[in-house]
Amino acid sequence: MTEQELQNLKYPIGQFDCPETITQKHIEDWITVLEQFPIKFEALVKHLSKEQLDTTYRPGGWTIRQVVHHVSDSHHHSYTRFKWALTEDKPIIKAYFEDRWAELSDSKFEPIQMSIEHLKAIHYKLVSLLKSLSPEDLKRSFIHPETNNEVLLSYNIGNYAWHSKHHYAHVENLMKRKGWL
Repeated sequence: MTEQELQNLKYPIGQFDCPETITQKHIEDWITVLEQFPIKFEALVKHLSKEQLDTTYRPGGWTIRQVVHHVSDSHHHSYTRFKWALTEDKPIIKAYFEDRWAELSDSKFEPIQMSIEHLKAIHYKLVSLLKSLSPEDLKRSFIHPETNNEVLLSYNIGNYAWHSKHHYAHVENLMKRKGWL
């Protein structure tokens, strides 16, 4: 497999390309993605067998099971980051080692339904919160400790809409390649 083919498997929809000016339409579209994602993701993965769930989406990548659990973990962190940024002045958030989390027993072996249900709940709360944000709220931010960059909430909405589509594409593309769809 060539480096380009591997890169295409790693980033099937490309990396997040945030518009220079984020409009209200962008925010609304991204929130719609976040609102619809848990149900779409569940529909994609709910009928997979144990063997299918334990198939990696790319060489050296996670299994579908790990991807599902990762999305739940990651979006839980995102929700918390939104709340911190809305209640504190540019808080420094807590980073985590997603690769290590993906190796824990709950991510490697447990049923995906627990993370699907968690994802539905966290997105329900997240979307409700995001729909209530004012233009001023969208300018609030947090500091990511790994990069020391200030992350605007408006950007973070788009980033997590992308993150949802990104991991959905990992699973969907594998399923297409394997003839499971």
